[in-house]
Amino acid sequence: MPEAGSAPVGVFDSGVGGLSVLAEIERLLPAESLLYVADAGHIPYGEKSPEFIRERCILVAEFFRAQGAKALVVACNTATVAAVADLRQRYPAWPIVGMEPAVKPAAAATRSGVVGVLATTGTLQSAKFAALLDRFASDVRVVTQPCPGLVELIETGDLHSDTLRELLSGYVAPLLAAGCDTIILGCTHYPFLKPMLATLLPPEVVLIDTGAAVARQLQRLLTQHDLLASGPAGQVQFWTSACPKSLRNILPKLWKNSESVRSFEM
Repeated sequence: MPEAGSAPVGVFDSGVGGLSVLAEIERLLPAESLLYVADAGHIPYGEKSPEFIRERCILVAEFFRAQGAKALVVACNTATVAAVADLRQRYPAWPIVGMEPAVKPAAAATRSGVVGVLATTGTLQSAKFAALLDRFASDVRVVTQPCPGLVELIETGDLHSDTLRELLSGYVAPLLAAGCDTIILGCTHYPFLKPMLATLLPPEVVLIDTGAAVARQLQRLLTQHDLLASGPAGQVQFWTSACPKSLRNILPKLWKNSESVRSFEM
């Protein structure tokens, strides 16, 4: 019987955005074996109802539990907002890590006192996000910008087109006009836009995302539960609820190799 530490960690997102978090986990915890589900057949979550998102999250969680996953990472801001509290209640003994827009570090980093947030509509409209603002951003001005369309372009592997540049420029412009010197990337897809954002933003503007913080929290929870893996590098396995060929084609752009991708049918 394998040791508990050798069991895999389940990571999921509505699509490929969670690969930005997966990369941070692999960098910090190279011995961990990782299972990744892209629920791309139901993307984007940001425009779906909280009830629908919760249903999908439970299905994915049950799949990971059937695979023997020792922990769960909800690598999606919208899914975290909609479902992580329910998941923790449903599986109280299972280590679960969610995403949170980095309001606290952004509020600490800003010099102008104005922080921008790029996020999905679902994240920005959530009570959880409002509570974060109340708790950590009482002394700064926060300018929020919903970004419809960005996730869908990134899902196609588009990180460089004129269409993407025009869309992204339109979302960034109000933040710059408001004097933002710190911008939160409030969706796990958005770290893949850092190279293009660097060409659209003044060099003094700081971009903040939470992938590394999520990896550190996972490390803390695994240590606390005596579940950390040791030994050689772990393996990564992929599933998608959309066409596996689509994920295989995009993996070399956003991950590394076009590794084995299986169909997740639920």
